[in-house]
Amino acid sequence: MRRILAALVMAAVLAGCREVRVNQQRSGTTPGAGGREVVVVRDRRSLEALGVGGPVDFRHEFAVILLMGPHRETGWSQIVESIRANTDRVRIVAFERAALDGGEPAPREYRTYTIWIVPNAAYRAGAKVEVVSPSGEPIASTTLH
Repeated sequence: MRRILAALVMAAVLAGCREVRVNQQRSGTTPGAGGREVVVVRDRRSLEALGVGGPVDFRHEFAVILLMGPHRETGWSQIVESIRANTDRVRIVAFERAALDGGEPAPREYRTYTIWIVPNAAYRAGAKVEVVSPSGEPIASTTLH
């Protein structure tokens, strides 16, 4: 619940309007290797290429996806501690947590993801999206184009 509220705050601040809401947030895993990254997706083909599913209406919405990993053991998940935003920057504090039992060997590498579906009204070209660890170490960043 805290994640959803934080995402709603991010969208409202980015748009400067209290009427803008994040429609949905999901987390899960996607197959494949790759590093940590935050990706802004504006079309279905790009979303499918990442192996992430979601009911995004790209005529009215875009997706922000935080990918972390890769992992060879099962049970990894993402924790988003906070999201702070202003008109120039969005700062997401996040980390990954391993399974409490150590996990099992995974059949193939995978990455964890969190996806936020945001109305196009919140899109601000030039805004920077930064993801940092709770200690402040950079994890990933991107700039909206």
